[in-house]
Amino acid sequence: MYGAAASWRRRWYARDASRVRRLARPVVSVGNLRAGGSGKTPVVAHLARLLSAQGERPAILSRGYGRRRSGGDVVVVSDGQQILADYQSSGDEPLMLARALPFVPIVVGADRFASGTLAERQLGATVHVLDDGFQHVALARDADLLLVDDSDLTERVLPVGRLREPVANAAVADALLVTAAEGVDVARIASAMGVATAFRVVRRLGPALPLRGAPRPVVRSDRVAAFAGIARAHRFFDDLVQHGWQVVESVSFRDHHPYTQRDFDRVVATARAAGAVALLTTEKDAVRLEAIDCTAMPLASVSLTATVEPADVFVPWLMSRVRAAQA
Repeated sequence: MYGAAASWRRRWYARDASRVRRLARPVVSVGNLRAGGSGKTPVVAHLARLLSAQGERPAILSRGYGRRRSGGDVVVVSDGQQILADYQSSGDEPLMLARALPFVPIVVGADRFASGTLAERQLGATVHVLDDGFQHVALARDADLLLVDDSDLTERVLPVGRLREPVANAAVADALLVTAAEGVDVARIASAMGVATAFRVVRRLGPALPLRGAPRPVVRSDRVAAFAGIARAHRFFDDLVQHGWQVVESVSFRDHHPYTQRDFDRVVATARAAGAVALLTTEKDAVRLEAIDCTAMPLASVSLTATVEPADVFVPWLMSRVRAAQA
């Protein structure tokens, strides 16, 4: 029933073009079928950098999930020169993006058309990157990118599984961005989902950066405990192990979890009981730890970056769609 309703909603918008609003500037949408945990945020950051390198001024349009003060207004998290909002009003992912991309305007709000209009009129946006946009069919897009992995092919629709809509709906995407290790057949996944164009997403971990107040840096020789309040946290833990970290314990919280001092103290106690001498978390979690006293144990955040490969094919493909929309 859930899948049928999601498909009916998509068809309802597709039947009448007047139901879909279009911004003046091109829109590049990044979305997924799965509810959380597909790695959209690093891809959004990568696209913003790529578009900037091509001479564009991209604006990122986000829903701002997890923010504590949402209201009904559009919030400018960054104007491309300075950060103008805090975590409570922006959400963890938009604030994280604002810090990583100081040259990119970032706007949050439930109404992405209103957000985009503001970005065009006041912030000089020449192109938009629509974060988590595959299901936001009320806004027209010029490049509809869908992040998937092999497990999506066998996943079921909510509430039994984790898919927001049936796999068959992937066929409306302009291209798939497949998160897959070397050796996984991207073309096979694209064929199974009925999409002719597909690229590979390559994920990489960044360095461990100490958080404010940490007594010392975290180094590779440390026995560490990892914790994360993100969807599919096990992927972060697995990435740490694959990159050579000695992870002796892991603690998961729900996605966008608002940390309390008690939460952090429990993590420290769990880490010590497992013989860990330091803590690692994600860049996204670090945003939600700023009001917490984290001095009890060395703590660092590890960023995740993504690229779309092969770049010499993807970049011309994407820019051809952006230029066509501008023309």
